[in-house]
Order: sequence, then C-alpha cells, then structure tokens
Amino acid sequence: MSLDAQSLINPNPIIHERKARTQKEAAAAVAEDGRELIDASEIFDHIRDITDPEHPYSLEQLNVVEEELISVDDRGSHVKVMFTPTVEHCSMATLIGLCIRTKLLRSLPPRFKMDILLSPGSHSTEAAVNKQLNDKERVAAALENAALLDMVNRCLAGAPASG
Repeated sequence: MSLDAQSLINPNPIIHERKARTQKEAAAAVAEDGRELIDASEIFDHIRDITDPEHPYSLEQLNVVEEELISVDDRGSHVKVMFTPTVEHCSMATLIGLCIRTKLLRSLPPRFKMDILLSPGSHSTEAAVNKQLNDKERVAAALENAALLDMVNRCLAGAPASG
C-alpha cells in the first residue's frame, strides 16, 4: 500500500502514541428499549485502526482521527466524525473519509445518519471534499469502482500490530 518516497504526499508524518483501549463500563448506558447506547468512544474504536492509504500506520497513530472530534446523538441516530489530514493539501483526504464512512456503514445499525467532515481549516479544498464525502450518490458510485473498493478494503483491514 505504501508509495515510493518520491511520490509520498507527506514523506515524514509524525507518529503519535496509541491510546489504551478503554473497556466499556459494566453498567453501560442503556436506552429505554433496552439496547446499549452508542457513544463517541465506540465510534472511535471502530475507526482508529483504519490504515492510512499512504503509510503503514493507523489513522489514530497519525492523529487523523481523535475521539474528541466525534459526536454521537444516539437518540437522534446521528454520528459526526471530523478528521484531520496530516497535510493541508493531502490528495488522500477523500479516500480517508470514504474509508471512515464505509467502516461505519458496515459497523453501525442502518438507522444512523453520518456526517464525515474535515476538521475546519485542515485542508485546502475542505468544502469540496466535505461535499463529496456526504453525497450518497457519489459515495455509492465510488464504492462501485473495483479498484477504489479494493483500496478501501485494504485500509479497513487495519494497520499491522505495533507499539
């Protein structure tokens, strides 16, 4: 999946320590209908190990995703994930967002509406990328492209275990 050093968008990314996984409390919040409520911590656990398309590190290790940038309204069935590319001209931003959306589509109940957004000011074409990532037709068309779907699936397979 890695590209050669001359074609890397960010040849020297800063690698961050992974957070310890938190165990859900035994008495997790429960909705009136008896189901366990989904929170930002659970969403983060779903997306933290997605591999960056350019580097053999997870989105968490590159600080592209952070639990603090995730909001969940379980009752309103809404999830918002903001992510921050490692460089403001990252051409992989749309692919990273597509990976996040695909992982959550595969992991969450279908009742959830998702907004996948770049962190404000983090990318030179923020508005255009956000529009693409939240347009159902564009996302569906992208996932019909076999080569793109293969790349998404490789990213979703997760980063190799380390540190």
